Parts: sequence; structure tokens; C-alpha cells
Amino acid sequence: MVFVRTTPPRPVEVTAVFPELAPLARPAIRLHPRPGSPSVGDSSVGGPLLWPAGEPWPHCEDAHLHGDSGFRQSPAEVRLDRHGRARRHEDPYGPSFTPEEQAAMEQKAARYAERLDAGPPWPAECPVPLLPVAQLYLRDVPLLRPPGEADLLQVLWCPYDHEPDWKPATAVFWRSAASVVDVLATPPEPYEANYPGYVPEPCLLAPEAITEYPNSLDLRPELGKVVGDWSRWQAAGADVDGSYAEYPAEFYHCNLANAPGWKVGGWPPWGRTDPYRRYCAVCDARMVPLLTIASFEWDSSRHGWAPYEDRAAHAGGHLAGLSPAQPTRVEVGSADNMQLYVCPASPEHPHTDLIQ
Repeated sequence: MVFVRTTPPRPVEVTAVFPELAPLARPAIRLHPRPGSPSVGDSSVGGPLLWPAGEPWPHCEDAHLHGDSGFRQSPAEVRLDRHGRARRHEDPYGPSFTPEEQAAMEQKAARYAERLDAGPPWPAECPVPLLPVAQLYLRDVPLLRPPGEADLLQVLWCPYDHEPDWKPATAVFWRSAASVVDVLATPPEPYEANYPGYVPEPCLLAPEAITEYPNSLDLRPELGKVVGDWSRWQAAGADVDGSYAEYPAEFYHCNLANAPGWKVGGWPPWGRTDPYRRYCAVCDARMVPLLTIASFEWDSSRHGWAPYEDRAAHAGGHLAGLSPAQPTRVEVGSADNMQLYVCPASPEHPHTDLIQ
């Protein structure tokens, strides 16, 4: 990896204040995606996949309402717009292209514009080619538990909303990198995206292993009461601002529990709904978190999770759409997270996803 990101130590040692939480610790790996030019040999978000030339590229077979959102842009146009905005505002944390990448995207955008200029009815495209979302090598993310000899996880999605939950449809593939001899050079791309937040910006990763504790909503009622007991924090001598005296559980939730941002493993980021268990459709095993696809790496209530290396950018402020906390430019739901779950008994069983 060409760069690192380091999560600051938590302001309070969780298990020193609440030893009852020690058995609930879970490993996680924060991926820390940042704009770059990944290759098929890199772990990445939104980058090219190590896809076998002889294997069909995955497509979404569902019906799609093209342009129903009022948004009509191809993935290439989305990325060119982002690049132009970052360049105009001299944003060092925005997306950048090599001259070759820019030329290729301009050609794609021109072809899309030609089709759009032809006027309605616009060309229907079904099935829709999926867009790469993430590629993770086991060597970089050892927390992955791939099946058999696999050492590579690839996640793609359809850049259209799908009923009933109005989110992109996802696809998960496990493979052995060594088995890919001839790589697909020019994967197909969808004609357009339903929403710009469904077009990930190519990012390199700086994986970092951390330890997480449950989201407040995942705590058993008796533990929830303990975490919300200000006298326990005081008795342990925890250095917590007195402004949290009325709601100490809020300090735990924002600063000590599960980390925000893109990550593998760890605890779920509940919030849109209360926790509910996911079970494998094949063997009924309780499913476990695989990958969190985040709209933001941190927000105003959780800025303490911003890595040391991003503190200057975070403190400096930013224009809308150029946030250093949104390097992938992905946005799901209402600036929420999409979480993928897999079966612990067999990762090859169908995965499931939800927005939180």
C-alpha cells in the first residue's frame, strides 16, 4: 500500500469502564478508501476487477425505469463532472485522472451524449451491466473468510434503485486470483446511472485492523442501562466531558462503539431500524457482517474517528460534494450505509444486504 491511515486511540478505554463489554469485542478492518488509480492487482473501491476474460460479466436482469429519477448521466460523465469540480476548486482530496484515463472517459461520455441527443425513446438497456463496487484481496484484508482456495472478494451492483427497498441490487463473487490468467480488458458499463451516488470513485485502500464494540442498539437492555449510568463513568475516572452527564450513552455510541466508514467485519451500524437478525436462506445459519459500504467515513457527531492523516483536511472545511469524509462519492439511502451479510457456514450461500 502506498499510504496509511491511522485511527486515533479511543478517548476512553471501553473495557476499563465497562468490563462487561469485553466479551463483545469484535475485530474489524477499516478500509480507508482514498481517490487513486488502482489496477486489477490492487484492493480497491470502484476500481477495475481481476475478471477472467472467458467469464461472462454479470448483468442485472430486473426491469429498469431509465431516467425515472430525472437524472441522466453515464458513469463516465459522473466521474468527469467530479474531476472538473475538484480541479476548479483545487481540491487535493478530489478524484484525479491520468491523461489516458481522462481521454477514455471523454470518449465514453461522448458516445453516451450521442445516444441521448437522438431523443426519446432512448435506447433501452436490459439486462444492465453491473458496476464494480469493491475488490478485496485476502493478503490486504485477512479478516475475510473466503471459501475453499479463494483469496479474492469482488462486489458489484446495479446503479439503479430496486423495489421494494429502493437500493442498488448487489452481487458477490469469490475467486482465486491465481486462477485468472487472461483478464477481461474492457468490461461493459451501464448506459446510465439512476443516481450519481451509485457510481463509486476509483479508490486505493489503506486497510487498518481495529477492535469494535456493539452499537448502542445492539446492547442487551441491562448493558444499555449500565452504559447510560453516569455514576459508572465517574467511578471509573473516565475523562468524559460533563456535557454528556445527562446522556452518557451518546458518548459511548459516537466515540467508543462501532467505527463509521467502509469496513470489513465488526458490528452493524444500526440507526435507520432497530437491530434484527439475518438468517441464511439455505441453511438458516445466523448471517454475519461482511462489508459495510458507507456514504461517509465520519460525520460531525463522529469526527473523532477521522484518521490522524485526514485531520487537517477535516478541520479546513470543504465545499459540498468535495468532502474529505466522502472519498468514494458513494451515497446510499439518505447518506446511510449499505451492509452486506454472508453465511458463516458457507460464504458461497446467497448473501443479503440492507440499508442502515
